[in-house]
Amino acid sequence: MQATAPQKAVPTPTPALYETRTKGAPDGIGKWYQGREITFVMGFAGADWLERPERSSEEQPDRVVKEMNLKPTDVVADVGAGTGYFAFRFARAVPQGKVYAVDLQPEMLNLIETRKREFKAENVIGVQSTEQDARLPANAVDVVFMADVYHEFAYPFEMMQSILKALKPGGRIIQIEYRGEDPNVPIKPLHKMTVKQVRKEQEFVGLKFVEVKNFLPQQHFIVLEKPRS
Repeated sequence: MQATAPQKAVPTPTPALYETRTKGAPDGIGKWYQGREITFVMGFAGADWLERPERSSEEQPDRVVKEMNLKPTDVVADVGAGTGYFAFRFARAVPQGKVYAVDLQPEMLNLIETRKREFKAENVIGVQSTEQDARLPANAVDVVFMADVYHEFAYPFEMMQSILKALKPGGRIIQIEYRGEDPNVPIKPLHKMTVKQVRKEQEFVGLKFVEVKNFLPQQHFIVLEKPRS
């Protein structure tokens, strides 16, 4: 009897992280991640909107900082810092720590550098990210803050992997997003996220969901954590 060679197992193909489609929303980039279409990044032309007077009542930045329970020595990374609207508030809350103001656009970072002198915030450090890397030091950050920016990441999986590397074990991520569950929130659908979708995407990269606080008029305040082991 002739022996037959054992059959080699056919490897299961790894599912693609992203899907491209020809038709999507007008403000989408035609790329989907975890069932969600990614939207365009707000450009420097929108800087004035980030500093609009009504933002203080809509987004309650001082209450946000309070709810984050920062320690004076904490290292905070404001990813998608924009004009530094939150970053300079963090700088006051962590006088013995530091704030990495991370942004993709050099124009935003130039503006932050100018405002840094105005605010005398020497503990604010500008960092220019790429689309796939926050470019933060490894294992150095206590809290990562993302306000209405995550849904604009062109490469959310890769970007979150870089953020995870920067976070200390047990470090937190505060993700603020307009409530996708609420049709009365007057924001385009691609610029909103449900808690369910946030959990799906962030647990996929290895983060632990901690809680959601809904003290803001239109946004979720979502707390995530990097596992300690």
